[in-house]
Amino acid sequence: MSKVTEVVEELVLPIVDDLGLELVELEYVKEGKNWFLRVYVDKENGVDIEDCGTVSEKLSEKLDELDPIPHNYFLEVSSPGAELPIKKEKDFERAIGKKVHIKTYEPIDGEKNFEGMLMEFDGQTVKLELQIKTRKKMMEIPYEKVASARLAVTFG
Repeated sequence: MSKVTEVVEELVLPIVDDLGLELVELEYVKEGKNWFLRVYVDKENGVDIEDCGTVSEKLSEKLDELDPIPHNYFLEVSSPGAELPIKKEKDFERAIGKKVHIKTYEPIDGEKNFEGMLMEFDGQTVKLELQIKTRKKMMEIPYEKVASARLAVTFG
């Protein structure tokens, strides 16, 4: 985590806590010539534009006071969206019963990409139910082999 994101996290956590929101992710990235400070927040039933606006307003005041970023940047506060990243153990626990997409660092049974229903997570192993044509298969993926994971968007 960069110094900027550490400082911003300290500033934003009390704001999101007061509003009953959760800080999902913080990014401070350069895209083209511009810098972006992106704050992703969520809550049980999802966030709305007012939640994002309130966080943005309150965080802007704090950032203006402390001025931790020496150059111009854009502040964006939003929900993580439909394909929410699953990063921490509590994110995996919350995703049980939902369809997820997981990439692994190394192949497991010849594959590195898995999409299926997250059935169980015990801190060591991610258990997925994969649909292979007409049958279902249980797959166990060691947690330390997970390179990235996100909720999978399903239609219909």
